[in-house]
Amino acid sequence: MSAPSTLPNITADAHAHAVRVRPRRRLRRVILLAVLAVWGGTAWWHTHKELPPGTHVQSEWREVPASQVTFIADVTAADAYGRRVMSQAIFDEVLSIIRSARRFIVLDFFLFNDHGGSTGSAAPTRALSSELRDALIEQRRQHPDLRVLFITDPINDVYGGAPSDDLEMLRAAGVDVVVTDLNRLRDSNFIYSALWRLTLAWWNSGDSGEGWLPHPFQQDAAPVSFGSWARLINFKANHRKVIIGDDGRGQLVGVIASANPHDASSAHSNVAAKISGPSLAPLLESEFALARFSGWEGVIATERVPEAPPPDSTLLLSGDYVRTQILTEGAIRSALLERIDSTVRGDSIDIAMFYISERRIIESLLAASRRGVNIRLILDPNKDAFGHEKSGVPNRQVASELVSASDGAVRVRWYRTHGEQFHTKLVVVHGTDRVWLTLGSANLTRRNIGDYNLEANVAIEAARNSEIGAQVLSYFDMLWENRAALGVEYTADYGVYADPSQLRYWLSRVMEGTGLSTF
Repeated sequence: MSAPSTLPNITADAHAHAVRVRPRRRLRRVILLAVLAVWGGTAWWHTHKELPPGTHVQSEWREVPASQVTFIADVTAADAYGRRVMSQAIFDEVLSIIRSARRFIVLDFFLFNDHGGSTGSAAPTRALSSELRDALIEQRRQHPDLRVLFITDPINDVYGGAPSDDLEMLRAAGVDVVVTDLNRLRDSNFIYSALWRLTLAWWNSGDSGEGWLPHPFQQDAAPVSFGSWARLINFKANHRKVIIGDDGRGQLVGVIASANPHDASSAHSNVAAKISGPSLAPLLESEFALARFSGWEGVIATERVPEAPPPDSTLLLSGDYVRTQILTEGAIRSALLERIDSTVRGDSIDIAMFYISERRIIESLLAASRRGVNIRLILDPNKDAFGHEKSGVPNRQVASELVSASDGAVRVRWYRTHGEQFHTKLVVVHGTDRVWLTLGSANLTRRNIGDYNLEANVAIEAARNSEIGAQVLSYFDMLWENRAALGVEYTADYGVYADPSQLRYWLSRVMEGTGLSTF
C-alpha cells in the first residue's frame, strides 16, 4: 500500500507563502517608486525654479565714448628655450580702481585664495590674493568712510570646511564680506544635487569642525569634513570676476574679466574690459541683489554724474563711440546665439575659449559655417589643472566634431600651455564695418551660460576701425599667426591635440548633459 501523497499540502503551503510575499513586494515597489518620484521631482524643481534676483541680466545698449572702454589681455607663453614669457595688466587695473575709489568698491570674484594646487604645480608668479587683500585694507585705512562690499564663492573657505584667513582679515578691516548662497541657484548636477538636498544638506549643513578627508585643492593643507566634499560635488559656483567702484570724481569705473585673484591662477592667459561711466549701473545693481539674497543687509550710496544724452548712432561707424551691454548667466547665451545666427557669407567669428561644450552654440557655429561664415577657434587643450594632468575633455572632443562636421571649414588651433591655462573667454563676430564681442567670466558650457552658475560678461559693439575693434582683432591674429619675437609660439596646429575617440566624445556629451563634470 503506497504512502499518502503530500502534494496538496505542499501546493497549499506555497500558495499561502506567495500570498504573504506579494504584498511585501508590492510595498517595496511602491516605496521605490515614491523615492524615485521625490528624487525626480526635486531634481526637476531645482533645475527649473525661478532664478534669484539680479540674475539673467540683459541691459539696454548704452552708447559711450570710445575712450571709456579699454581691452586688456594677460598673455603667457614660452620662448624657444622653454622660458616663460608674460605680459600682465588686468590686476594692475583692478588695483588702480581700488586706489582711486573714495566712496565705494564692489568686488565679486570666484577664486580668492593662495591655494597652490598639487605639489607638482608650477610656482605662481604673483601673490594676487594678498595683493588684492592688502590694497583693500590699506584703502579702507586711508579712507575710513569708503564702503567695500566683497562677494565671493564658498569654494574659498572650502564650503565651510576651512575658514579663509584672507576673508577674516577683510572682515576685521571693516569690509562687508558676503559668501554667495549657492542653494538659491538652479542645480546643474541635478542627479547628485537632488539626492544631496534630500539627505546630506540636512545632515551636514555648514559645519567647519575637525575634518578627516583630504583638502580638495591643496595637498599639504589640513583635512576637511565630509560635508565640505558633499557640497563641492554639486559643481555650482558664483563664477563672476568683477570690480566696480567710484573713480574719485563721482563716476563709475570697473573691470569685467576672466581672471581671478588666485595665486595658482596668476600665470593664466586672460582677457578683460575696463569701462567707465553709467553703463556699469545694471551690473552694479545685479551685484547688490546677489549680495542681498545671500544675506547682506547693508546699503551703499552710489550717486553718479548724470548720464549724457546718447550720441547719434551714426557716430558708431566713426570710431568715436562704442555701444556696451551687460550680460549675465543665460542672457549671454541668448546674445551669442542671436549674433552667430545673424551672420552671413563673408562675416567672421573668432573664439578664444577655455571651455566649449554648449550644444546650441556648437550647432549654431556649424550652421554658420554652412552659410560661408569664416570661423576660427583658439582653445585651451584642457591638459593642465594646477599640477594635475587632464584628459582633454571637453575641448578636444568638441574640436573634433566642429572640424569633421564642417569638412575642415571650421578651423581650430590650440594654445600652447606650459602648466598654466589659456583661461580666456572671448567671442568676436565681425564683418566689413562692425565688430561685436563679448568677454567676461563665462565659458561656452551648459553650466556657465544655461542659468546655473553666476556669470558676468559685457558685450561691446564698435566700428571695425575703432581702437578697441583694432585691439581685439590684432590680439586674436597675434595668437593665431604666432606673431611674436624671441621664438615664441602661442598656438599649435589642430593635429597636435586632435582626439577623434568616439568613446571620449560620448563621455563628454554625457558629462555636459548631466552636469556630472567640473566644466
